[in-house]
Amino acid sequence: MKLKNPHTLKEIASLINCEFVGDENHSITGLNEIHMVEAGDIVFVDHPKYYDKALHSKATTILINVKVECLAGKGLLISDDPFRDYNKLVRHFYPLTYSLQPKSDTAKVGENTVIMPGVYLGNNVTVGNNCVLHPNVVIYDDCHIGNNVIIHANTVIGADAFYYKKRADKFDKMISSGSVRIEDNVEIGAMCTIDKGVSGETIIGTGTKLDNQVHIGHDTQIGKMCLMAAQVAVAGVVKIGDGVTIWGQAGVRSDVVLGNGAVLLAQSGLGEDIAPGKTYFGSPAGEARGKMKEVAALKMLPDLLAKLRE
Repeated sequence: MKLKNPHTLKEIASLINCEFVGDENHSITGLNEIHMVEAGDIVFVDHPKYYDKALHSKATTILINVKVECLAGKGLLISDDPFRDYNKLVRHFYPLTYSLQPKSDTAKVGENTVIMPGVYLGNNVTVGNNCVLHPNVVIYDDCHIGNNVIIHANTVIGADAFYYKKRADKFDKMISSGSVRIEDNVEIGAMCTIDKGVSGETIIGTGTKLDNQVHIGHDTQIGKMCLMAAQVAVAGVVKIGDGVTIWGQAGVRSDVVLGNGAVLLAQSGLGEDIAPGKTYFGSPAGEARGKMKEVAALKMLPDLLAKLRE
């Protein structure tokens, strides 16, 4: 999430009442979670396992729960609860606003677009030309739909990221301030759910087609001309290249990469990257040819055991 105007390290520290380390005039231009950070951003970290990753990331301001050496060109915000204070900053710069009408006054719809009954368009939504939004489609605030897009009934675009911190007695929710961008010539089936980015964009690339009941997690980026069959579930921060096919009921773990032209066969569970052009199958998924041999070998196992008993 980019700030409308730059703020200094001292100003941000005063907003959350914390100590800071570094030049008080150090410039801050955005807030981002670790997978999406850029120069000028604040990122938070509250676990020793991730200290080094955050400190050496592109983020130039680190909201952290220990006092450590401040690297050149960076600033530190020392907090007893970085998760809480990061949420405070998000809510300060991204205040809650609700539109209580079917189409927000700030929503914009292009020419020759058909909006059917029951559709909800939130604040700052844009819908391009020649689109069709079928009944009861919901598009949350700040989401952007390209030209020639078809979205079928009861699909939800831009719901909050599934991102929580476990406390002793509850789960604290990470406030989502990102968006969804759906590019031109996309078709999305009925009852799909596409979550907004935590602080960045979830992207569905040009020409991609999603079947019914597909779920796409926060900050996932899907390339051009991809196909996803019914009941596919893709977790957050996944990168899917161009021309990728994912068949029905397959699941993809967070933070993996599917290269251009990759194929994930039905009911597979993917927990690792797929190189471009490769076909994977199984759970855990592996290269399809090898996995098919494993299945064939398992079918032979009862007969082999019976012979051993003779």
